[in-house]
Order: sequence, then C-alpha cells, then structure tokens
Amino acid sequence: DGTSFIWVLQDTYDHTNFFDSFVYYTGGDPTHGTVNYVDNATAAANNLSYISDRNTVIMKGDDTTWLPLGQNRMSVRVSSKVTYNTGLFILDANHAPWGCAVWPAFWTLGNTGIWPQSGEIDIIEGVHDNAHNQVTWHTQANCSITPNAIPFTGTIGQVNGVNNTNCEAGGAGNLPGCGVIEWSRASYGPDFDAQSGGVFAMKWDDDGIAVWSFYRVAVPQDIFDGTPDPSGWGEPVAALAPDNCNISSFFYNHNIIFDITFCGDWAGNSYATSGCPGTCPERLQDPSNFINASWDLNSLKVYRRQNIPTVVSSA
Repeated sequence: DGTSFIWVLQDTYDHTNFFDSFVYYTGGDPTHGTVNYVDNATAAANNLSYISDRNTVIMKGDDTTWLPLGQNRMSVRVSSKVTYNTGLFILDANHAPWGCAVWPAFWTLGNTGIWPQSGEIDIIEGVHDNAHNQVTWHTQANCSITPNAIPFTGTIGQVNGVNNTNCEAGGAGNLPGCGVIEWSRASYGPDFDAQSGGVFAMKWDDDGIAVWSFYRVAVPQDIFDGTPDPSGWGEPVAALAPDNCNISSFFYNHNIIFDITFCGDWAGNSYATSGCPGTCPERLQDPSNFINASWDLNSLKVYRRQNIPTVVSSA
C-alpha cells in the first residue's frame, strides 16, 4: 500500500500470562489517593485480581469491606516487566472502572524514577462517573501539542479558560501536562461498559503519539486479524505531533501500568463539584459504592514497527 513499514506482534498479555508478566506495586500513591495498593498474594486472597471463568483478566478495588472513616481501601496497581521504547499498544476491554470517588488509569510511564523526566502517556483516565475519557501527556519543558499538525477529533483541555497545549508537568507551578478530552460518551464510565466495552489503541513512534478508541461494534477488522494498520482508522481522538515535541527525547523506557485509585489529587479535589453524594472520605467507607471499580480485559497486544527495505529498479 505504499508504506515502508508494518506493525509486527511483539507481546500478547491475556489470561495465559498476564499476572506473570506484571509486577504489583505496593508503595504509597503518588497522587495522594486514599488507597492501599496490595501485593499479588493479598490481591489473590481478597479476590482483587484473578482470571475469570470467561478467560478474562480481572483487577478490582475492594468491594466487600466496610471501612472506618479515614482508612484506605485496598486496590491493585500493576506494571509490566517489559520496558518499551515506541510501539502500537492495543487494549481490548470489556469493562473499565468507574464510580464516585474512583480514579482509574491505563497508562505508560518512563522508569527513570524522576517524574516526568522520561514522560508519561495516559491512554484511559477519568474520575467518578464521567462520560468522557481524557488522554494526557506529561513531560519536561519544551514539549507541546500542535493542534493542526495531526488532525484529531478530541477537544484540548483548558486551564483558566484557555486551551492548554503545554505538556510540561510538575515543577514550581505544578503544571498539569496537556490533555485531550474525547467527544464520545462511550469512551469512559457507565456508557463504555454498557456497550460491552471496546478497544483502545495507542501508536507511539517518531511520527508522533496518537490514541484511538472504538465501540465494540466498530473495531477495525485488521485489529481482529492481527494485522493492525492505523493509517486506515481515520482521525485519532488525540495526537501529539513531533514538530513541537521531539518524541524520542521526551518519551523513553516506558512500562505499561493499570491502576485503580480512590479520591486523591483528581477524584478527591473534584468531588465537591462531581454531583456525587457526601464527601470522598465518606464515600470510601461503603464497599457497595465500588461494585463497578474493576478492569475486565480480554487482551493487551503490543506491536513493534518493522521497517521494510525498498528497492527501486531503473525500469
């Protein structure tokens, strides 16, 4: 078709190997959530991570234990053992976490230990029962979105009423990075789960970083066939072009992460205006509030870009 590369399957994570391929994180929550991330043995003993009878991967927050006010709720955060530099990441999910006080994410993070030195890519992220996913990039200074360089369908997030294209995060000003909000109401929350989930894809190479999401009934056939071709998927929902952000300089040595946190810097700080009842700490007490705080995954596949040598004859 005129392209000089194809995407070749590198890694598949599913019911056969998922929990052998990810490491459980048990440290404190960097986002100040009221969450207790547990190890694999504790997660298994409390039914927080397991393979379902449908051969899907389940990761969830505790939805059985009543808590005294101020106590953290158990949950799961896992990180891939494999480190990636570029790739095409395709997640097939039946269910993603949501609910008042709930803050889930599927993301990749540089493992230098100094955030955000080697970048962060938030592919699925939201809070409470929002209807729209938010894709976000967190980088060091001098990386920004160029709105028209790669057309995308989402809406650039705003800071103080102004489109925020600056991807710098942290620092003295506690900058938020640059986010793009999906237009689709089925990209996050109850609407996503009601239509049996769908597929998210993130392409990361020297041509930029782009994210697509597809309804379950609209997943491209080439994804099912194992021969994904993003050039035929139409405009992504979010894109970061290389013209104002040197991709290889700002994003490298990433691990894949799934997590479910509660309250914290985003869900906690936005709780009062979320329409959710009471306060975030009060919401955390009742386990029945977290029956939807779970990941249900069919598979995560990672493809690598394989260049195709081209020979042009004199004919």
